[in-house]
Amino acid sequence: MGHQKSREVVLALTVTDELLKSLDAMRDAWRRDAHSVPKGLSCSESKEGQFVLVAAESAFTTIPGACIIKGIGAVELVGTEPLFEEGASSKTLVLRDTPEGWRFSVKYVPPIIRERSAK
Repeated sequence: MGHQKSREVVLALTVTDELLKSLDAMRDAWRRDAHSVPKGLSCSESKEGQFVLVAAESAFTTIPGACIIKGIGAVELVGTEPLFEEGASSKTLVLRDTPEGWRFSVKYVPPIIRERSAK
């Protein structure tokens, strides 16, 4: 059985005006000086011209009901179910400015479960 490399889960959340202002400020700062982006965050633009912000595991924290992004602010999560499987690793938060609005998702590598044959 093959192991999936990574999974992506779209987050259901409430976006505040303050968060939108912080994201716009980050985009503007990145366009002026790419070196001004805090460590653990990276910015780019998709082929479609959409701004993409990626936060490494060291730059965001999830707590029940919220996700806190270093240098940006907090996002209120809708629902109480876990964002990713217990034991998941290599978590990154991906924020995309799409025509429909901001899309937040988490990419992660699920835990590897090995079935060992009993002898």
